[in-house]
Amino acid sequence: MKSFFAKESGSMLVMSAVAMLFVLAATGFVVDGGQLYSTKSHLQKTANAAALSGAQEIPNSQAAVEGVVQEVMAAHNEAGSLQSVNVTSTEVHVTVGRPAPVFFASLFGQETIPVEVEAKAAIEPIARATKAVPLGIDESIPLVYGQDYDLKVDSGDGEGGHFGILALGGPGAQSYQSSLTYGYQGELAIGDIIQTQTGNIAGPTRAGINHRIANCPYPAEGLAERDCSRVMLVIVYVPHEKSNKQLKSIRITGFAYFYVHDPMGKNDDSIRGTFIRRAGPGEAGEAPAPDKGAYTVRLIK
Repeated sequence: MKSFFAKESGSMLVMSAVAMLFVLAATGFVVDGGQLYSTKSHLQKTANAAALSGAQEIPNSQAAVEGVVQEVMAAHNEAGSLQSVNVTSTEVHVTVGRPAPVFFASLFGQETIPVEVEAKAAIEPIARATKAVPLGIDESIPLVYGQDYDLKVDSGDGEGGHFGILALGGPGAQSYQSSLTYGYQGELAIGDIIQTQTGNIAGPTRAGINHRIANCPYPAEGLAERDCSRVMLVIVYVPHEKSNKQLKSIRITGFAYFYVHDPMGKNDDSIRGTFIRRAGPGEAGEAPAPDKGAYTVRLIK
């Protein structure tokens, strides 16, 4: 009987030891798995942020893209984890990776496990946006980026082609000046029909443009600065309704960015500036929008 209980006791000890090993192994796997998940999640968020921020600089230069990617990596304390940055005319592909320390696996000589993630972001023409200004250019006018344009703020023709005044927030000089100064708060999209603003509104235009120039914290020609109020999102359109040779309404076909060069004087009736390629807030459409140099950014991988 004693021999029986001794054998039973020995078997229980062995089974308990084996069970304990399984529990320890399971705990180790959970701990290491959690560490790997946390590391991968952090690296993925970092890669996503780097790709999105870098893609905003595609219209500027590859050097600008790479510089911003490196800044984002450093801000996330992952400067040494950047493995590659591939840039095309529309996409940024970022690869990030580093060894993740493990605990249970180190008992078997495995101190770290490599973790690698990728993120890809692309620029696409804006099809829907807020903060547009109540100015529009006929889509038949070629937009040559970097070329100076004098854009008349009346119903005539400017040096760079027809440039219409639009009643985004309703008719009236006050609404027009507010939308020009701060951008229209409502959402506009390709296909929307917009009424035109009649007459030459030189005073409100001068006030709005000069406010924008005065509130840009950068010197002239700072085209790449993201928070410069000299940059305006303007509407590209086709005529929708005409009456007595006057344009009454337009249909939105796209968006473009215009950088204002000079303040307006008392007798000026035009805005001097340059159309630029730039990424900013907005949404792409289900169908590709016309490329007029105004882009939005989204993750595609």
